[in-house]
Amino acid sequence: MSRDENKLLIDVKDLRVSFDTYAGEVQAVRGVSFYVNKGEALAIVGESGCGKSVTAQSTMQLIPMPPGRIKEGSVMFNGKDLTKFTDKQMESVRGSEISMIFQDPMTSLNPTMKVGKQIMEGLIKHQKMSKQDAKQKAIEMLDVVGIPNPEKRVEQYPHEFSGGMRQRAMIAIALACNPKLLIADEPTTALDVTIQAQILDLMKDLQKDFDTAIILITHDLGVVADMAQRIVVMYAGVVIESGTLDEIFYDGQHPYTWGLLKSVPRLDTQGKQKLYPIEGTPPDLFSPPKGCPFAARCEYAMPICREEMPEKTHLSKDHFVKCWLQHEMAPDVENPIKKGRE
Repeated sequence: MSRDENKLLIDVKDLRVSFDTYAGEVQAVRGVSFYVNKGEALAIVGESGCGKSVTAQSTMQLIPMPPGRIKEGSVMFNGKDLTKFTDKQMESVRGSEISMIFQDPMTSLNPTMKVGKQIMEGLIKHQKMSKQDAKQKAIEMLDVVGIPNPEKRVEQYPHEFSGGMRQRAMIAIALACNPKLLIADEPTTALDVTIQAQILDLMKDLQKDFDTAIILITHDLGVVADMAQRIVVMYAGVVIESGTLDEIFYDGQHPYTWGLLKSVPRLDTQGKQKLYPIEGTPPDLFSPPKGCPFAARCEYAMPICREEMPEKTHLSKDHFVKCWLQHEMAPDVENPIKKGRE
């Protein structure tokens, strides 16, 4: 889904977020830009520590400030810049227009409060419902997310739910006020594979039924294959490649993207399949490298890669990459993902 000004829901431009610590400034997000259209699913992928969650939480002003601070950039949501909102203004947006599902439901749900009451809170606050109507809606939402016996479950506490059911309850809370945007931060990481698939199917169904836009944050490219229309690849606080699902999976151009794809098991290979880890560790964001952040781990790195950050190379309307291999003077490198599929 290409950028459509008539359908544009959120437009993040040149977002820079830092954390001030006793050891110095951590430059967690360094000039990130992306957009999401209404009803679209966008995946932000990358290793742990690449800035995915900080980017998402910054759009909702959920990072602790201090030590965190938004240094630069804008987050335009329905034509309004959320970075300029006060805490009180953000309270009216969170839960009603933008909701978030966190990685671990047990730390996100209040253990001392019944699950039904936690769903009711947003309905009473944002939609001014009576307690009776809010409870009925809470029962409906538990039913929508596939929790059996919702009339009984609405009166139970989080510890009485299984891991998969707690995540479903989190989704029910997030969707109760029918938000325009749902941010899902590693929503399936703590779940087993079967429950993982059920949660992803549930999110797809809800996206279709409610026309909710989704930002899915994950380190697992296998999770996004069946869900997202577009993918943003992040590394060391920078977007290094972005494109449609097919463009990234079948024609990804950055060596880091290749590394992520080579570390995902495939079902269409015969016999034993070797998975290739990405050697090395991400750079120190106290003093980020001046060149390409992936240069130290890249087998194709050239001297220029360590000296200067590559510019964007647009490969199509939706597909761009920041890599010196795209330069006309760079050596020809065969795409290992394409080669592996032949």
